[in-house]
Amino acid sequence: MQPIIYDVAVSLDGFISGPGGDVSKFVHDGPVAEDYAARLCGYSVALMGRKTYEFGYDFGLIPGQNPYPGMESYVFSQSLQVPDACQISVVSDDWDLKIRELKASSPGPVYLCGGGAFAGRLLKAGLIDQLILKRAPCVYGGGVSLFGEQSVSGAFTRRALEHYDNGYILERFDVS
Repeated sequence: MQPIIYDVAVSLDGFISGPGGDVSKFVHDGPVAEDYAARLCGYSVALMGRKTYEFGYDFGLIPGQNPYPGMESYVFSQSLQVPDACQISVVSDDWDLKIRELKASSPGPVYLCGGGAFAGRLLKAGLIDQLILKRAPCVYGGGVSLFGEQSVSGAFTRRALEHYDNGYILERFDVS
């Protein structure tokens, strides 16, 4: 059984993007980004909601294209439209069942890349095993929160803490 790991950048005030999908305050190069890229190589499957997938369109992603070519990618949506011949799998129903199947069959850890509402739903269902937070020294004041608008709770045990020279902190948590 492989863990589902929510590996995401987050502002000091708890947002994974600012208003209008703004991610300009998060670093996109240097040690934080390099360490993230190295972690991506260890994941076998990527999970995301529709909004996170479509966010990639602003950066050149073509509908149906896999944003993580080294992984099987699943988009959980009841409304996403993609070409018949595409590189991703769209899951429109029985989400929890499909996620449990992926945990059981994946050859490596499962990467939950977002978004906030989808992550909140998975946390509420007890389907997230670990968090890796790249805590950025910035404030957005609004946008997409770490777990969306859902009321969620859980117990977290921090198992690692790393400091970067640019003020970022990497925190690793187990979800109990």
